[in-house]
Amino acid sequence: MAPSLRHSIPGGTFPAAQGMYNPAFEKDACGLAMVATLRGTPGHDIVSLALTALRNLEHRGAIGSDAGTGDGAGILTQMPDAFLRAVVGFELPPVGEYAAGLAFLPLDAAERQRVKDGIEQVAASENLIVLGWREVPTDDAHLGKLAFEARPA
Repeated sequence: MAPSLRHSIPGGTFPAAQGMYNPAFEKDACGLAMVATLRGTPGHDIVSLALTALRNLEHRGAIGSDAGTGDGAGILTQMPDAFLRAVVGFELPPVGEYAAGLAFLPLDAAERQRVKDGIEQVAASENLIVLGWREVPTDDAHLGKLAFEARPA
């Protein structure tokens, strides 16, 4: 049974567990913003609005004790097909017929390969094919002290 969760909702608690709903799985979404378009085409204007919304949510206090470590908040965009085709180094199926995943892999090369092999095994067990891997460029110079010490990759 979930503990009583007090939030600023009518009645002060979540409804009781029922059917597929369980209040134990509730998550706070403080600082959530959504920007979308119905025009069906991507546009820089939407990304710009989303980044503005994110900057305007700085009040949520999502920084670490060293003030240089944030919560990793960002924006979610649609799959950038043209960009991926330019940078992945392997052939991609037609647009809309593939997916991408993000894995924070260990720094140690042997451990990193073991994890990648495990991911490929799980994918194969679901009748999926891992087409390839791309190491995303990172710049540790912009990490706060706590984030640098805890960086996964």
